Amino acid sequence: MSEAPYVALRPIPLKDRSGIVFLQYGQVDVIDGAFVLVDQNGARVQIPVGGLACLMLEPGTRITHAAVTLAARVGCLIVWVGEGGVRLYAAGQPGGARADRLLYQAQAALDETPRLRVVRAMYAMRFGDEAPARRSVDQLRGIEGARVRELYRVMAQVHGVPWSGRRYDPSEWDRADVANRCLSSATASLYGLAEAAILAAGYAPAIGFLHRGKPLSFVYDIADVFKFETVIPAAFTTAAKVHRGTLQPDGVERAVRIACRDAFRRTNLLERIIPAIGELLAASGLAPPRDAPEGQAPALPEVRSGDDGHRG
Repeated sequence: MSEAPYVALRPIPLKDRSGIVFLQYGQVDVIDGAFVLVDQNGARVQIPVGGLACLMLEPGTRITHAAVTLAARVGCLIVWVGEGGVRLYAAGQPGGARADRLLYQAQAALDETPRLRVVRAMYAMRFGDEAPARRSVDQLRGIEGARVRELYRVMAQVHGVPWSGRRYDPSEWDRADVANRCLSSATASLYGLAEAAILAAGYAPAIGFLHRGKPLSFVYDIADVFKFETVIPAAFTTAAKVHRGTLQPDGVERAVRIACRDAFRRTNLLERIIPAIGELLAASGLAPPRDAPEGQAPALPEVRSGDDGHRG
């Protein structure tokens, strides 16, 4: 009996998906064609993986080869994180990377003039006003850092949360104050969503503009554009509940996740993030790659024999 032919799945567009689901204490598998989490008692919870942008696996979770394969086929990013989602260890690319977009991004990042234009566009998109003229990338980084520190201070004051600055040491998580724990959990959620969008659009998480030298530099760039309208308010709102005594400190991570999920939906972040990436890179002044017709690979220049680096 011959095998059934392979049927290519048509992934749901990222803008039409739900955001992030965290899983812990169970095995992720494919059973009877369904993507499921099986706990230690054998209970199954079906996960609509095709409708998710990102799946975060916390400690105590195992995942099978079949589950990873199915997630990749439907374009759901899998991220391995620490407890509470506050450390990102590894991520599996969902596929769809485009060489032309990677080259476009790299060209804009490696040439200092286009890079500065992109950084200035990020500044304008983040703060709603133009970046100061005649400033280098390093100078803009310093100006941005000062504005961000002030925004943290003001937001803490508005929410009535004690604040002594942004401090985060992954090796001493339990010693961090509640506000910093909330902020770390919130930004981890946003990083997962931003990385899923970057990979789904065919760009590289490591090729950043303001941030450099990290595996997730571009993720930090894009997340920074949106964090103060989404996850930072969610973090301070949650920290305020702890400060008022309406939420126990050991429940902050889950509360932050729910608040971030609601913020992503309220701001339509999944519908905005990929177009925003395109707008920011277009500010480089370089000609962007052409979009491919739906269901087809993007058109790339013809490579003649011997021009692709292979010999013999």
